[in-house]
Amino acid sequence: MKVRTVLGDLPAGELGVTDSHDHLFFRSVLLAGQELDDADAAAAEVRDFKAAGGQAIVQWTPYGLGRRAADLARISADTGIHLVAASGLHRAEHYPQGVVDEVRPRLAEIFVRELTEGIGDTGVKAGLIKVAGGFHVLDEHARVVMIAAAEAQHATGAPIAIHHELGSAADAVLDLLVDESGVAPERVILGHLNRFPDHRFHLELAARGPFLAFDGPSRANNATDPRLFDCLAALIDAGYADRLLLGGDTTTARARAATGEGPGIPTC
Repeated sequence: MKVRTVLGDLPAGELGVTDSHDHLFFRSVLLAGQELDDADAAAAEVRDFKAAGGQAIVQWTPYGLGRRAADLARISADTGIHLVAASGLHRAEHYPQGVVDEVRPRLAEIFVRELTEGIGDTGVKAGLIKVAGGFHVLDEHARVVMIAAAEAQHATGAPIAIHHELGSAADAVLDLLVDESGVAPERVILGHLNRFPDHRFHLELAARGPFLAFDGPSRANNATDPRLFDCLAALIDAGYADRLLLGGDTTTARARAATGEGPGIPTC
């Protein structure tokens, strides 16, 4: 199996120690004043991650949220850290008015082009499709985006990574992507499950075959963080260690270690 990094395809076994969900660049109308758009700060974060033993970072920033693909390629070349960029689309509220309406009719086309030809005119190819569910349900926006993601996945083989609001509705995502749309479960990554610390639910999800991501030490989830290791232990004891992914999910300048007050990517 190969992973598509910003510098080209790489055998998955060569990724090494990987932060499986993070953001070097991210701009959202919901986080005004906390944008991750400083290339020097991003490079410093990556260098600190490397010094801590890290070897690869998967950036889940999708279409329209300031990915800066050319800078990702430059940072990867300069630091020697493997970086994976994302196509896909986040929840509608992260975008300026009109953006989602403009791209909705051609989402699958956009995703396939970014995965196979490159993001914008950079020639830097995305390596996964990032989409988002709603809080306990899949609203119309989520369903439209996920159906487009499934179409792009079938065309390219790229994995689909899902942001879950507070870790919820992961079962509905599998119903739509796997059962209804025919995406192979091992090509699905369910994110933010640490925010929904229900052991039985996690085991039910794992039995259906996807990867399970526990991602979020860059921010405080005070109600759920104390249960993280119990959740991981339950899955490991049940034989699902090879389906677990860990990441930091740094989305604000405040959470960045290099220039802010948080632990950032180096903690991963």
